[in-house]
Amino acid sequence: MEPKKVSVIIPTYKRSDFLERAIDSVINQTYKNVEIIVVDDNDPDSSVRKNTEEKVQKYLNKYENIMYLKNKKNLGGALARNEGIYHSTGYYITFLDDDDIYLPEKIEKQVAYMNEHDLDLSFTDVRIHNEKNKLIDYREHKYIKSFENEELLKYHLMHHLTPTGTYMFKRESLLNIGCFDNVKVGQEFRLMLKAIQRGLSIGYIPKSLLIQYVHTAERISVGGNKIQGEKELYAYKRNFFSLLNLGQKQYIRFRHHAVMAIVGIRSKNIPVFLKHFLIGMITSPLNSVFELYKYIIRIFRYK
Repeated sequence: MEPKKVSVIIPTYKRSDFLERAIDSVINQTYKNVEIIVVDDNDPDSSVRKNTEEKVQKYLNKYENIMYLKNKKNLGGALARNEGIYHSTGYYITFLDDDDIYLPEKIEKQVAYMNEHDLDLSFTDVRIHNEKNKLIDYREHKYIKSFENEELLKYHLMHHLTPTGTYMFKRESLLNIGCFDNVKVGQEFRLMLKAIQRGLSIGYIPKSLLIQYVHTAERISVGGNKIQGEKELYAYKRNFFSLLNLGQKQYIRFRHHAVMAIVGIRSKNIPVFLKHFLIGMITSPLNSVFELYKYIIRIFRYK
């Protein structure tokens, strides 16, 4: 029996310099029945669009399993990914940001896990590196004790079962939940939330199979839009507070202020950093110390 086809959707916007690295990481996968869909979300009249076209054309001339979609206008990350989903033909769908990479066995290991457990969705850990390819964080989900959807919802509200690049969906299941919502921040958070609420069967591989990069190029994770988006995401989470106990709600408040402090640093907005750093410490001194301790342990364990 032929292995099930996997569609890898790579949206790209103003980061053509990284795109080839991302595509190459998919081409070099140990799993070969793969369809690569590059969704060009750049302005059609921009130099970045032209540069992206030139780079992708080299792959189109050499490989038959690459599809190149060019949006007529900038749609944003959520709708760009949805375009890729609608044009995909794989049994499974995964995502890769244009500045990140898959490790060589990412697809093979995740497909095997999906098949073995007959899952609608699975996710993994993720290594986070800086521009010098040095590990600066490792996101893992060891706190998960139950995969009942009611419990997964609480875990997700508190910790975020993300990012997008760790996901593998059955295509049919992804379409059934309506794909990505068109929001500026928290697209992957809302997608996982819908998957949990709709009762999808979800599993977790406690290993990183990709590298996410943090750099100074074009990103939505800095600046005023990110700050406003995080505020809106926190307000959205508060709609679910009736499902949580006091400690869980306190942790979500603490996490919000910790994320805002990090955004302040990355955006070089010192007032935002100081404000949310202090509020986070006041909200939960214990979590502030414990999360710093866990971060240090992760860096030493996975470097």
